[in-house]
Amino acid sequence: MTGKPKTVFVGDSLTEGGRWQDWFPGDETVNLGVGGDTTEGLIERLDTVAAEDPDTVVLLIGTNDIANRRAVEQIVRNIETILVTLRADSPDARILVQSVLPRGAEYAEYVKEINRHVWQFAATVKAHYLDLWPVMAMEDGELNPAYTEDRLHLNEAGYDAWLSELVPALERVNDLPPSSRAIRLPQLGAVE
Repeated sequence: MTGKPKTVFVGDSLTEGGRWQDWFPGDETVNLGVGGDTTEGLIERLDTVAAEDPDTVVLLIGTNDIANRRAVEQIVRNIETILVTLRADSPDARILVQSVLPRGAEYAEYVKEINRHVWQFAATVKAHYLDLWPVMAMEDGELNPAYTEDRLHLNEAGYDAWLSELVPALERVNDLPPSSRAIRLPQLGAVE
């Protein structure tokens, strides 16, 4: 028992790769990211989230469903099931669901449609929604190549860009005063 608020990060390899304790030293963080996980896989392991008795749950899931060619409706329904279950199992927790990140431009409209539905649903279970699309996507919907080597997984610049949105979002979600830390901005067009 640390006395710090407990924040549980839930998702796939994007979450698994995060250094959450380093980035959120004021919280007790738990990383429940599992590489390759899908919405179905997460539904099967949601009891591990409730078992942590979180103060805040940060959710990012869905990109592997896209890779597995799941229908938009199926992905949305599964994310809705995850959110309803999280709310039922952890009624006092704050929940922050994040938009599915962009991938290749060929997936852009597909991902936007999923995100539109999740955004509309989030409030029905008193979950907060964080739209990461503006900071992560290029104009054509491609994941910004400066943030990835493989059009999916994030490099250090990608995590920095994500954190530039996630840190203030979690401060709002947790009703904390504005951060006194410097704002982290992604290195856009850095000169070599």
